[in-house]
Amino acid sequence: MSNHFSHLARDLIQNDPTLKDGGFVIEIGSNDGTLLQNFAKAGINHLGFEPSESVANVAKKNGINTDISFFNSETASLIRQKYGPADIILGANVIGHIAEINDIGSGVSSLLKDDGIFLIEAVYLGDMLLNTAFDQLYDEHVFTFSGTAVANAFHKHGLELINVERQSVHGGSMRYTLAPLGSHTCTAAVKNLLDEEKNRGLNNSATYIEFRQRCEAIRRDLPLLLSEISGMGHKIVGYGATAKSTTVLNYCGLGTNDIAWIQDSTKAKQGMLSPQTLVPIVPPEYFREVSPEYAVLFAWNHRDEIEMLEREWRKKGGKWILYIPKVTVA
Repeated sequence: MSNHFSHLARDLIQNDPTLKDGGFVIEIGSNDGTLLQNFAKAGINHLGFEPSESVANVAKKNGINTDISFFNSETASLIRQKYGPADIILGANVIGHIAEINDIGSGVSSLLKDDGIFLIEAVYLGDMLLNTAFDQLYDEHVFTFSGTAVANAFHKHGLELINVERQSVHGGSMRYTLAPLGSHTCTAAVKNLLDEEKNRGLNNSATYIEFRQRCEAIRRDLPLLLSEISGMGHKIVGYGATAKSTTVLNYCGLGTNDIAWIQDSTKAKQGMLSPQTLVPIVPPEYFREVSPEYAVLFAWNHRDEIEMLEREWRKKGGKWILYIPKVTVA
């Protein structure tokens, strides 16, 4: 994600004339400052909203201006009074986590300059449906947006959707650019996306009934495949202890009888147990030492980079068990 954010910041700095003289960039849910550091290095005025004190302090330690608070209409008003309006407000993979979407819209509208832009990146509903990626649906993801939903949600706050750009991160995301009504020309990409969503039936309940049926097929087929493979005496593990893995394990009724353990590179997770299913989480070194024959790829959205990391395991005959978009062995 660091490279992704670096490219995003570079494009904005190069193409937005308001940033040539410093400008003012705000990020909602700025975490440890990975995105904002690119603006800080370029000498651009910036401020991050991050409610987690421990994470915010990491950003502050690295010289990133950070307000330890939630972004809402009240804090937006206070920031405008203190620093003035923003040229750009960013919300990368965070807006879909916030239930009070109307308060976000109100806050952004009041804090943004008359010709400013509000840029959102989020998991795209169209890709989630196409891939049957039900493991993107969990409590942290309050909303899974379509372009139509974004346009409707923020139009009532005086913001219009002026551009959309598909992104490959997180298994299929969309970058939405919004601006005050009438302040920018809308690109053809917006109309094309909204028309595509209508043609695909994203506003039709039948689309979601069919999606549910595909999810249920995965819930049926994955345990059957694991049982068949383990019945032949093969060891099965998991790769990537993520929110996705927790969702899949619990939805499919899987546990330690099906998956011996899950490897994950995040040290804070190692030695812990997967929620409810109690599948142990181990470090990558153990995965490479044991070299299991089969691994369920829970971190499927990072498959390209994982294939590079585990090329030796693959050369030895290691096989992935995939469940997105359907259950298969690769």
